[in-house]
Amino acid sequence: MERPLIDRFRRRLMTAGFVFAFALPGAASAQIAPECRGVQMASDYDEVAQQDFMANYVGLTTTLSPLHGPIPHAPGRGSLGLDLNYLPPLSCARRLVLNGTKTEDTNKTPVVPRLRAVFAFPAIGKLMPYAGLGYLPPIPVFGTTNVILSGEVGVGMAIGATDLGLRFHATSQKTVGEVATPFDKNEPAVIDLFLASSMGVDLLAGWHLGPVDPYVSLGLTDLSTFFYIGDDGVVTNNYHPYFGPVMSAGAAGDVWKGLRLAGEVYAAPGGYSMPDASQKSVSGMGRYGSLVTARLMIQWVL
Repeated sequence: MERPLIDRFRRRLMTAGFVFAFALPGAASAQIAPECRGVQMASDYDEVAQQDFMANYVGLTTTLSPLHGPIPHAPGRGSLGLDLNYLPPLSCARRLVLNGTKTEDTNKTPVVPRLRAVFAFPAIGKLMPYAGLGYLPPIPVFGTTNVILSGEVGVGMAIGATDLGLRFHATSQKTVGEVATPFDKNEPAVIDLFLASSMGVDLLAGWHLGPVDPYVSLGLTDLSTFFYIGDDGVVTNNYHPYFGPVMSAGAAGDVWKGLRLAGEVYAAPGGYSMPDASQKSVSGMGRYGSLVTARLMIQWVL
């Protein structure tokens, strides 16, 4: 693997949870978006931090957060549905690269959809195990094909009106296509590859309050990314993959004859690991990745 050489390759990196764009152009093609003209570069700006933040941001937008309480629904039943993850736009300051000479176009879609299924197994004593899958099929969008595959396993326990639980989740995300644009728009397309994977463990607590079941979760998530630029034959590194806390607060409830809705606020405040100990790091919990967003799930309980 080679360290990213921004000035050498002068490329635009376009990655996806569904489709996003993160540019790695050179000074010759650098430009500031009209809405960001006049934006000032932060006094503690760091080029590696900007790149790693955006790579981690993409992965964090597709993590499989609970969208349910410690016990998803009654034991012995399953559900099919759709979850919708909102992608909050990054500020102009967050979009700056190349020492403030270029901004990225980071928001190609405001929502990442994913099909989702959950099955709650029959209770084992007081323990209620469950498992779930999430999937975005390979749909070509803007010249790329994107796949998201997620899974979870967990167990809950009811103590009066309070539920407690533990879950493990994992997600794999892949984008294939010409996701890094060439110097010249007339050059032929070359296939590139972007990968992100995340996994984590959450503790959950929930309560039964009439028609609505509020819940909270607190966990730890690990994230990694990989990007291969096909026409340059170069792998760009993420020197500070996200490794830190995540949390959710939401509510779920039945609305009509098996139709169930859930909504939550999801946050990943910051943290990172250092696979390359020789790299320098800047201070600040969220400098290498953070996210606060809203998520919604619509499902039929069968």
